[in-house]
Amino acid sequence: MKQTPFERYVQLETRRQFFARGAMGLGTAALASLIPGQGLASTAAAEDLGLPDLPHFAPKAKRAIYLFMSGAPSQLDMFDYKPGMAEWYDRELPDSIRDGQRLTTMTSGQDRFPIAPSIYNFTKHDNGSDGAWVSELLPFHKEIVGDIAIIKSLWTEAINHDPAITYLCTGDQLPGKASLGAWLSYGLGSENENLPAFVVLNSTWTGRKEAQALFNRLWGSGFLPSQHQGVLLHTGPDPVLFLRNPDGVSSTMRRQMLDSLNQLNQHTYESFGDPEIHTRIAQYEMAFRMQTSVPDLVDVSGESDKTLEMYGPDVHKPGTLAYNCLLARRLSERGVRFVQIFHRGWDQHGNLPVDLPNNCRDLDQPAVALIKDLKQRGLLDETLVIWGGEFGRTIYCQGKLTKETYGRDHHPRCFTMWMAGAGIKPGMVFGETDDFGYNITENPVHIHELNATILNQLGIDAERFVFRHQGLDQRLIGVQPAKPVSDILL
Repeated sequence: MKQTPFERYVQLETRRQFFARGAMGLGTAALASLIPGQGLASTAAAEDLGLPDLPHFAPKAKRAIYLFMSGAPSQLDMFDYKPGMAEWYDRELPDSIRDGQRLTTMTSGQDRFPIAPSIYNFTKHDNGSDGAWVSELLPFHKEIVGDIAIIKSLWTEAINHDPAITYLCTGDQLPGKASLGAWLSYGLGSENENLPAFVVLNSTWTGRKEAQALFNRLWGSGFLPSQHQGVLLHTGPDPVLFLRNPDGVSSTMRRQMLDSLNQLNQHTYESFGDPEIHTRIAQYEMAFRMQTSVPDLVDVSGESDKTLEMYGPDVHKPGTLAYNCLLARRLSERGVRFVQIFHRGWDQHGNLPVDLPNNCRDLDQPAVALIKDLKQRGLLDETLVIWGGEFGRTIYCQGKLTKETYGRDHHPRCFTMWMAGAGIKPGMVFGETDDFGYNITENPVHIHELNATILNQLGIDAERFVFRHQGLDQRLIGVQPAKPVSDILL
């Protein structure tokens, strides 16, 4: 049946956009924002308010920082201590333990699956509870075991990197869904009209150089309005590409250009009713304000020597994990809702004793400094910090096993992550795996439950947080129920 223009308009206008602009015309709001400090709130500011019915309940966290270790860190060499495996060196993994598990093509053709015990020493550190075992690869982590909750019983269905990372970041192994950060931007908006609600930082790494690619769908908006996709900050003179004015174009001239462009976009919107035109206007305005806010953000020269020393020597090198952890703190204290830091090179299929220590060195001091820095500034209580990768690694060796070197394949059945701040119980270890670190024996946590926990701390009921798309109520957690992990919450 043929639609009237009004019916087409209603179909295009999303629920969020309707509520955000229902009381005033978009054109009035956009044009009034062109003179800073005068008139009605800017279009972009109106867009940053979030949904009117969120949060569902009082949040423990105002914002979140996610340290994503792309490639899957070896939990067996970092947090999941299995001393009994020393006696199993080079012995076959029992069939009863593997139990017909799906294998990757990289090891499915192996004649045998020899046990590769970790060559690293572990120490049990006082966390104010039963203690936490941490590898010598992470010497700084002993300083925060009393602040974090180590979860040793994560699991996922995905066994290869790309679907596994996509699954954890968007709730689905197939591309096309909205990312966690986009959901938070859409639902909660931003606390700072001069910065995006969702910022992405890609880090350099010193581990395995043949790293998995990262695709922008990991921070994409999927079916949500495109303004909610993550903004990727780069190193170098242009942290946000195309943000600086070209040579010969002054800020006043840029403002005049935007004034005219916004009027043209508003005219187009009135003709076609496409809600993405609203996004375009809002994003042009955001980019204009970011010309001032971003240079101040990335200028860390005002940080104290004590703070810089805490993050380690790499903090002076833009793009390193240390530098990005410091930027994450600066973004959080400026009200950015969600910061996701990616660090690659954790895919140690072989030569693990060379590559893993390098990546742990990249991680250890900066991640600990981030927790301590947030804590000493009074920000940890309202900032949720998450650390982890897309799955774990096998106890059996991939390739040739020797006393000096070994590799580990992908292992979705169990892996370790940690969380801190914003209502997470500090100083606890949750979940357990069997003697081989192969199967979960206590308190399994599916990745949907992890995402439900993250949303919960930000005041969102994951099962009620939906977006209607293609006739379905889309959720970050998918169609099956997924509850927060209440045992790790205060």
